[in-house]
Amino acid sequence: MIDKLILFPYYLVLSVRHALFNKGFICKTREAEVPTVCIGNITVGGTGKTPHTEMLLRVLQRSDDWGFRNVAVLSRGYKRRSKRFQQVVSGSSATLYGDEPVQIKKKFPAVTVAVDKDRIEGCSFLCHPDLIQTSKKARKCVHKEMEPAELIVLDDAFQYRKLKATYNIVLVDYNRPLNKDMLLPLGRLRDLPSRLRAADAVIISKCPHYMEDEDKAEFLAGLGYKDFDPALCEAVNAKGGRQKVYFTCINYQPLEQIYEEGDSRYVYTKKLILFTGIAKDTPLRMFLSDKYKIVKHLSFSDHHNYTKADIRTLESASKSFPTAAIATTEKDAQRLVDCQKVTHRLKERLFQVPIEVAFLSELEEAVFSSTLIEHLRKYQQQKYVE
Repeated sequence: MIDKLILFPYYLVLSVRHALFNKGFICKTREAEVPTVCIGNITVGGTGKTPHTEMLLRVLQRSDDWGFRNVAVLSRGYKRRSKRFQQVVSGSSATLYGDEPVQIKKKFPAVTVAVDKDRIEGCSFLCHPDLIQTSKKARKCVHKEMEPAELIVLDDAFQYRKLKATYNIVLVDYNRPLNKDMLLPLGRLRDLPSRLRAADAVIISKCPHYMEDEDKAEFLAGLGYKDFDPALCEAVNAKGGRQKVYFTCINYQPLEQIYEEGDSRYVYTKKLILFTGIAKDTPLRMFLSDKYKIVKHLSFSDHHNYTKADIRTLESASKSFPTAAIATTEKDAQRLVDCQKVTHRLKERLFQVPIEVAFLSELEEAVFSSTLIEHLRKYQQQKYVE
């Protein structure tokens, strides 16, 4: 009861804000000139937006509709030091542009990646790269030749109500369902759980690698869904409408060296020093514990920028365990590369653990892909008629 009283002002502010946007009286929404797909969540971090963005890019690249067209990614670039619109190029600094955009660019070098807090401005520049040269807002943008975007993937823009996405995908962490969480600051919810109904597709992320249909239906019931149809990947929400619902898991890949100086022989050691700067590293620790004995674990805050002191701490741990490999996440690896004080000895032993998202069944993957592509196709046809 006390928690509801404490959180009531936040709940009221969110409710009024969404009502104003929904009615369109004061707060107006706009659409980009090209189709947009938004990947977002309702909680503060930890749902796997970046690997799902990468999964979405693979789906688009494999499709006949978008495989040969110019797809771009627009992110806010959380905790970056640069301002306004910036293009992320190969070899960009995570400190300047954010670890997640740099990671995506590294994996998808042919995809245009950009960061901009103002998503409307960012979409405009991606659709009209020629404006970058003449705009005062982007005059400090260091960029290379860009082709006009034909589709834009919006990373973490579900709360950016000024821009209406063509297709909204919202992630829910299986290990932290919305019905068992609370609004900030008492919980990790940054938006109202009822906003889940505004999504075109809901993905339950970080699931066990196998779930019975009954287990899926039970989980969805806790979120207010009923009549889950596994054959169509659909469930009925609290408003009585049918929504697409999917379940995904995280697949960790073998260790990869971060630096060219990396010595691959350390992969075969039995001891491991693990350090992370992410919201929750328990699944990663469990995965690595199957193969390695974790002799030292260093946990930093999410999106932590590594300092000289942090490097000295890693040096000290490496001296205590001279045969151990040193592992971290892909996101942490992007930030670590920016640190100039990493010694050659550390570089030899530093590895990252790549991750990929997978649907729990081939059916879900097929339905997700076909539904998304068909939705974008209908949207383009409607725009053409208009």
